[in-house]
Amino acid sequence: MPAGRPPRYSNPEEMQAIIDAYFAERLASDPPKPPTISGLAYALEMTTESLRNYENRDQFFATVKRAKQRVEMSLEERLDASAPTGAIFNLKNNFGWKDQQDHAFTGPVQVTISGKDASV
Repeated sequence: MPAGRPPRYSNPEEMQAIIDAYFAERLASDPPKPPTISGLAYALEMTTESLRNYENRDQFFATVKRAKQRVEMSLEERLDASAPTGAIFNLKNNFGWKDQQDHAFTGPVQVTISGKDASV
């Protein structure tokens, strides 16, 4: 017997109706408000963790993934703003973006192998 609360949504179509209403409400506000993952979860009456759990269910994967992609797209469009820090933070934490530094070594490198130094 499964433990826990029964799922809030029994099918993706039911969830999609709430998602569509959330995005429409954000666009209709004056001025339009950018969508957020936490706002989307709130509109769906769940936590962000629950939203991620729905994304792991085959039946809801495409629905949640597409909604998250709409949020990501909105944030990407804001990256050229004068203060993009919030959008960058969200992209790193919710969408796997990361800062990357490449390091190149030139010249000899000193390596210690079994207590003996060797130049490479």
